[in-house]
Amino acid sequence: MIKRILPIAILSAAIIGNSGCNSGGDFKKIHGLEYKIVKDVKGKNAKMGDIVEFNILAKVDTLDPVTKKMNSMEVGNTYKQGKPGVTRVDEVKQPGQFQSLFPLLSAGDSAIVHISCDTILATLTPDQRMRVPSWLKSGNKINITLAMVSVKSKEDFEKEQQAQQEKMQADAREHAAQQMPVDDKMLQEYFAKNNIKAQKTASGLYYTIQKPGSGEQIKAGQVASLKYTGKTLDGKTFDSNVDMAVAQKNHHGGDLLKFTVGQGQMIPGVDEGTALLKKGSKATLYLPSPLAYGEHSPSQDIAPNAIMMFDVEVVEVADAPPPGAMPKSMPVPNPSK
Repeated sequence: MIKRILPIAILSAAIIGNSGCNSGGDFKKIHGLEYKIVKDVKGKNAKMGDIVEFNILAKVDTLDPVTKKMNSMEVGNTYKQGKPGVTRVDEVKQPGQFQSLFPLLSAGDSAIVHISCDTILATLTPDQRMRVPSWLKSGNKINITLAMVSVKSKEDFEKEQQAQQEKMQADAREHAAQQMPVDDKMLQEYFAKNNIKAQKTASGLYYTIQKPGSGEQIKAGQVASLKYTGKTLDGKTFDSNVDMAVAQKNHHGGDLLKFTVGQGQMIPGVDEGTALLKKGSKATLYLPSPLAYGEHSPSQDIAPNAIMMFDVEVVEVADAPPPGAMPKSMPVPNPSK
């Protein structure tokens, strides 16, 4: 939520101290928190159980060891993230939590608060102290501007979230309907160029089976264990548990991919394609982008709306595990790589 500032758990534990900040003006204290409301808009203040959206800009005053002057360094900024923080207003049980201020604010309000780093450090365990950022040290002070974006009841917030989710799904379906014929044409051209005779399902998935395997076709609810290599249509490998160089890059090793078929644990084309196979089958699945990652690429190695090819081998098929024993989900390319 807040980059480079304290983890939210630490902020929640002790965000504002009362250890002698020279604030001046009409700063007040509540529940160990020092604050000043700088903008007070008419409206209903947040109450327990409400969902609030807020923006936060945090800077820390640090002493330059050479010039002995105080410098201000930005350590948190939700504005740069492009969306506000979201949290529920809960009862504050310990002094020094910034949530204490929420019941005093309505949508449009803003406040200034100060944090003594000494106060924060006093709340941390020895292990936490080993992992704090370099600017969080005794004598430093953090200045925060807190702006309340919205205050909503839990029910209203959930209704809005549901409406947004439904709109996103509708937009995704519309995009898929437009993209599918484009991808289908590209696949047919690829098949013609490479003399590939692929079968097509009603969803638009294409597949070829190099080895049919034996036994019954995999059923929904069964656990399939696969070897796989994922490529883009130009042949670039982006993920694999067979190619160890790629597997190590994506930090999941060469373990078999295990998942419950028909449970939505995989991207749609892999889930559907696996259900066409048997134990021992070797096949190549050709996924139009709506059946793969669509326009939301998980990696710089995959372009938006990219067609995927998966070479798969079914190593094992087993009945569903008992409740609580969740199978391993499909490795996804590391977006940071």
